[in-house]
Amino acid sequence: MAELNEAISERRRQTRSNVYHYLYQSPEPRSKQDISRDLNLSLPTVYQNVSELLHAGLIEYAGASQSAGGRPAMQLRIIPGARCAIGISITGHRLRFAATDLSREEIAYKDLPHTLNVEDEGYSEFVAEQLELFIEENHLERKNILGVGISLAGIILPEISTVLYAPTLYLRNLSLKALIDAIPYPVLPWNDASSGGFAEWYGSEFRESIAFLSLAEGVGGAVLVNGDQYTGNNYKSGEFGHMCVEWNGLPCSCGKKGCLEAYCSAKRLSSDLGITLSDFFAGLEKGKSEYTAIWEDFKKHLIIALHNIRMSLDCDIVLGGYLTEYLKPYLPELREMLAESDPFDRECQYLRISRYSKDSSMLGVALTFIRDYLNSI
Repeated sequence: MAELNEAISERRRQTRSNVYHYLYQSPEPRSKQDISRDLNLSLPTVYQNVSELLHAGLIEYAGASQSAGGRPAMQLRIIPGARCAIGISITGHRLRFAATDLSREEIAYKDLPHTLNVEDEGYSEFVAEQLELFIEENHLERKNILGVGISLAGIILPEISTVLYAPTLYLRNLSLKALIDAIPYPVLPWNDASSGGFAEWYGSEFRESIAFLSLAEGVGGAVLVNGDQYTGNNYKSGEFGHMCVEWNGLPCSCGKKGCLEAYCSAKRLSSDLGITLSDFFAGLEKGKSEYTAIWEDFKKHLIIALHNIRMSLDCDIVLGGYLTEYLKPYLPELREMLAESDPFDRECQYLRISRYSKDSSMLGVALTFIRDYLNSI
């Protein structure tokens, strides 16, 4: 009898989920009659499930439809702000916050420079305080927060909340327990490139397997197979930034030479030159010779990496990270250069730029909470 009741309960939950996701995926509000017809459900069943979703605050009435005679039907739609999730990106002397709602849209953003180091005493409390300030500034309802994701450039072991190695932050074996304990919401720490890759995959209408290459202060990556991250045996899969693209080449922050990160990080085009990325690309457009030489070298090594990724994985490659804001005008040229190396594809449309650009590393880890919640309705 218990198993039968459990089966009935799961069936009811699945019906409620189907009704909610029908409204979620509809581009415009729908009536109960629409739901009944399109989901092949009886009207009493629709009324019951709509009532439950209204009571839970997940859907609302959106006015009446145009009448073709008789009483017009009331329309229903989801409430995107019924729940939200927050992502925090931790980089050297900078915190970035982004919040997303159930519609997977970014609803709040903040960029906060600071002078603290991740290992400083009081850093966890500082992050927690800034998180609460971000919540207050953007009028987010705390009761609606599903969780907070922490995005960080490094190899992270989530089951023990430890940063195994983060070369750009000069960290090894750093426990994140104090930071997690300081935040009064469910917390998930995740590699920034893995987070960015998930954001791109989850936000895509195609949902294909992808290789995500993150170009930011450091260079990272992730491999997502049908939405699941392939981590490898030691959580090091997708560390594209540390593949060798020049034997005995430029020194890298990891201590080795010739890594992709040494050639294609945002730092190489900005802080290493004592300028901003905007300054670099403005100077490049004006034909400044020093910038042109660096840019040609940048492209050469990027193409080597992209070619190797494609030949190894045979999937679409998505360029992400804040550097890609400046790469959009150069995408056709990069595809042409890549086609010169690719023996199988002459157009290389498999290379594209992330839809989220600078915010993907925060949004991706926040979106894991949204995905899990939507799957639970």
